[in-house]
Amino acid sequence: MTTFHRISMPLILLLLVALSSCSPNRSTEAPVKAANEPHRPFYHFTPDSMWMNDPNGLVFYEGEYHLFYQYHPQSTVWGPMHWGHAISRDLLQWEHQPVALYPDSLGWIFSGSAVADHQNTSGLGKEGIAPLVAIFTYHNSKLEQSGSITYQYQGLAYSLDKGRSWIKYSGNPVLENPGIKDFRDPKVSWHNPSQQWIMTLAVADHIRFYTSPNLISWTFASEFGKQIGAHGGVWECPDLFELPVSNNSTEKKWVLLVSINPGGPNGGSATQYFTGNFDGKTFIPETTETRWVDHGKDNYAGVTYADIPDADGRRIAIGWMSNWQYATVVPTKKWRSAMTMPRTFHLTDDEGISQLISLPVTELKQLRGKEMKLESYMIEKGEIQESAIPLAAEIQLVFELPADNIPTSFGVEIGNQKHEKIIAGYDMISEAFYLDRNESGDGSFSAEFKGKHTAPYQLKGNRTITMQLFLDVASLEFFAQEGATVMTDIFFPSMPFNQLRLFSNDGNVRLVSASIYPLQTDIK
Repeated sequence: MTTFHRISMPLILLLLVALSSCSPNRSTEAPVKAANEPHRPFYHFTPDSMWMNDPNGLVFYEGEYHLFYQYHPQSTVWGPMHWGHAISRDLLQWEHQPVALYPDSLGWIFSGSAVADHQNTSGLGKEGIAPLVAIFTYHNSKLEQSGSITYQYQGLAYSLDKGRSWIKYSGNPVLENPGIKDFRDPKVSWHNPSQQWIMTLAVADHIRFYTSPNLISWTFASEFGKQIGAHGGVWECPDLFELPVSNNSTEKKWVLLVSINPGGPNGGSATQYFTGNFDGKTFIPETTETRWVDHGKDNYAGVTYADIPDADGRRIAIGWMSNWQYATVVPTKKWRSAMTMPRTFHLTDDEGISQLISLPVTELKQLRGKEMKLESYMIEKGEIQESAIPLAAEIQLVFELPADNIPTSFGVEIGNQKHEKIIAGYDMISEAFYLDRNESGDGSFSAEFKGKHTAPYQLKGNRTITMQLFLDVASLEFFAQEGATVMTDIFFPSMPFNQLRLFSNDGNVRLVSASIYPLQTDIK
């Protein structure tokens, strides 16, 4: 059992309470695979080997979550794209599958989506079997090299064996390029009110919507975004879905995700979102403010699962846990890149505008070992409380600001005996949450890697601050104020992080509660 110890605080006694494990039979021993590979995550999805980037084709079908992804099976850097494939029944344990889609004469297989065609609108089903249908971008490198701008167009493939094998549609492409250089990443969904399929497509610096009765014949419907949102780079990997506004359950809003590279809030690639109304043809935003799904450096191209059963009702998303500024040069050898934890999206009303909330999926609670708790106490200026923590952990902290002697900043440092660390905190002066990885380990591979990354957030008189953090070997996912602000950063320490320090600068803050859960580490 992991124990806590205190230094530099002789007047306050630390209380350790070990409660019953939520999963008493789960091992907390590190698997050989992760232990023998520096920076290999314990519980985040990674390819067995070689290069991975954007998640593709997220679809739930007959009890299985499918994760397809951009994959280069011959190299640990980006190249001719395939669709890699993995399957899970619980979003925790993933079974690697053979490559699903290979390049062909029409081009490489870029990003896209997958749906279950339950009504067989495509006519591709047989003998009562509803097909799984993948819509993806073909990227024709030969056309690109020739100087043509029409080298991207949309293709279709289908599966009749629960996604184990795929047949490319003989009439590909199903959507030709109209003369636009960047014309890619189709996200397809069924729009029940209009009884048609909707394709949300990234087109240069904006979005195009197309409609279809059958997934094969597509008609242009409208455009969105030429003068709205962030435009620091090309738009990519969109998604469109409807959610209830949680504190007004009778109201629903549409959410449009758009990834952008570069132009993120802390540099490089990131994902912005819009909320509003969609009538089957046109998206009308409720605000033109630029807003971000995740303010960290390392959550990109995230999209959501299709066909989650109504009885479940969640909108589950996975993102690529890296940044194009340095993704191809990070210090991993056999493989490159991991996915974020699965998260659920929710909407809440904030002064008449819908805000996107991100939370870890509840399945992650199954990874918890025995809870370890700290008693409430006042963290006084200059004092440091240090505790030993497991290499993979969920950390829940609740702070309360005092009436006076308020700190300039406070939070948590997570580090190791070599004084490498990542800091998660709140800055009262700039009114922002932050992750600081300046001293987190190796950053020599890119001048863009080290830094302090911020997420503006006004407390508006709220004196309670919550922080939920998920630590893995080389990543930290930070959910503040119950998911109202989210930040994801990767890091590459020379030895694992196993120490936790709480701090308060230039003032005091009360630790109301602290719970730390070791997380099961034998996840594939």
